[in-house]
Amino acid sequence: EMIDKIPEKRTSSCGALDESCIGKEAVLAGWVNRRRDHGGLIFIDLRDREGLTQVVFNPETSAQVHAAAHHIKNEYVVKVKGTVRRRPEGTENTELKTGMIEILADKLEILNVSKPVPFQIGDDIEVAEDIRLKYRYLDLRRPIMYKSLLARHKIYMATRNYMNEHSFLEVETPMLTKSTPEGSRDYLVPSRVNPGKFYALPQSPQLYKQILMVAGVEKYFQIVKCFRDEDLRADRQPEFTQIDVEMSFIDREDIYGITEGLIARIFAEAAGIKLNLPFPRLAYFEAMDKYGSDKPDLRFDMKMTDLRGALTGTAFNVFKRILEGGGSIKALRLAGQELSRSELDKITAMATELGASGLVWMRVTDKGVISPVSKFLSAEEISAVVSSCGAVIGDTLFIVADRWAEACRVLGSLRLYLGEKYGLIRKDEYNFLWVTDFPLLEYDEKEKRYAACHHPFTSPLDEDLGYFESDPGKIRAKAYDIVLNGNEIGGGSIRIHRREVQMKMFTALNMSEEEAKDKFGFLMDAFEYGAPPHGGIALGLDRIAMLIAKRKSIRDVIAFPKNQSAVCPLSNAPYFVSGDQLKELSIKLDLPDKD
Repeated sequence: EMIDKIPEKRTSSCGALDESCIGKEAVLAGWVNRRRDHGGLIFIDLRDREGLTQVVFNPETSAQVHAAAHHIKNEYVVKVKGTVRRRPEGTENTELKTGMIEILADKLEILNVSKPVPFQIGDDIEVAEDIRLKYRYLDLRRPIMYKSLLARHKIYMATRNYMNEHSFLEVETPMLTKSTPEGSRDYLVPSRVNPGKFYALPQSPQLYKQILMVAGVEKYFQIVKCFRDEDLRADRQPEFTQIDVEMSFIDREDIYGITEGLIARIFAEAAGIKLNLPFPRLAYFEAMDKYGSDKPDLRFDMKMTDLRGALTGTAFNVFKRILEGGGSIKALRLAGQELSRSELDKITAMATELGASGLVWMRVTDKGVISPVSKFLSAEEISAVVSSCGAVIGDTLFIVADRWAEACRVLGSLRLYLGEKYGLIRKDEYNFLWVTDFPLLEYDEKEKRYAACHHPFTSPLDEDLGYFESDPGKIRAKAYDIVLNGNEIGGGSIRIHRREVQMKMFTALNMSEEEAKDKFGFLMDAFEYGAPPHGGIALGLDRIAMLIAKRKSIRDVIAFPKNQSAVCPLSNAPYFVSGDQLKELSIKLDLPDKD
């Protein structure tokens, strides 16, 4: 039955009406969230991005409109006109902003119909992620998903406003660039007009942002897409977004200050949270030594203890061998938890899976210390271990003896497992931390040479310059990461701007000037023309949005993400292209034969 069109425009969203509007006329439009028939009355919950409003159709108000309301189904798009009235006593919904009122409809226009939807549009749904991604336009109708997009929008706005106030210029850098050998695998784009040549999509605007500093821009930022062709994990996407920043005539303190201010602004505007500045700092070595991670989660206090002092001169072969080889013995203390034997076995197996040669546990009980290695250690040694760890009755100690880096890594993973399993992590806290003074170089055992930990333009600490000749592995970098709740949300460095330091770096990397020119030619050339001291940082916008929106995966804060196989179930990208397209690009595919 055709209903007259409602000529009036919407007077409000579905989330705005309250008791102050009672008696007024309203026109609303949106999607039918739910329809309920109660005897003579028909109710619908009308939904738009701002909320829900209950609309009631009464045959006594309009028999024609009431009859038409019978045909409405979930997700139909409708427009209604009516009077705002107080809900009858006992039917109010205090959970909703509009829960005290309803609209008594006297007009209804069906703007569009909908097929039955593959899943309910609501926040608490159990639906396979690929189905959600295939019907992303339905998934995004869910209030929780709209909140994620809104949080992200607020991050963009806070960033642009803050950076503008601090005299940063937003400059766009190219999406089609040259493939450079640093970092992950590039996505390549064939060039039709230059047959056989390829562009690469940028993994980050690193070279361009440094060139902008040589160009005298002084303060640059960009909210920029980056592309990496790598195997995906929960928090990885082939394309991701970063807030990219570079500044001239500055040092680390300036970067720390600007970044903390930006993050405080983002959290204030996107999450309504006031952060305490400045953020604490921890040198890389100390972070690894105490927490076994270069991105430690400090929402719970569980530090590692070094047991070398307590076990000096031990006769226990396993420990003795490690100590004589210059290795470490480290322990974690789990306070006051009753662990069953099977749980202890599970943790031991986990340590082995992580690559530890073994794990020793000790339980401090009122009957003394119980441990599989008790008989190999003297009473003094056991008591020295217990007191070094500050352990009391009811505590369990986990001990790993290995090379320092291995012992740190294994116990660092174990620390996170225990924190999660025994509810030690303060979940409602936002805990920020700078990790500083990263190593500049790491030794590649396979290649038998040093590689850059960050990238080859990272500046060493001034006081470590002497180590280039004597011990390159000892050099610390002016590199820093910003960590939030155990997630690295950003990282950067002060760059090398002096030619002689850059040449020392290339020599340490076993790279000739010719090879460097070949790989980074246009940056190297630019450096010949007066490069100012400069440095920067890149913040992971997707990860920040995920933590602010309290979601488990960055896919939940990206409008149209790829799945774990780097496929977009909505559009079916990547997809085959025609032979003609390939021919135009001078490309022949060499695909394995299908069986």
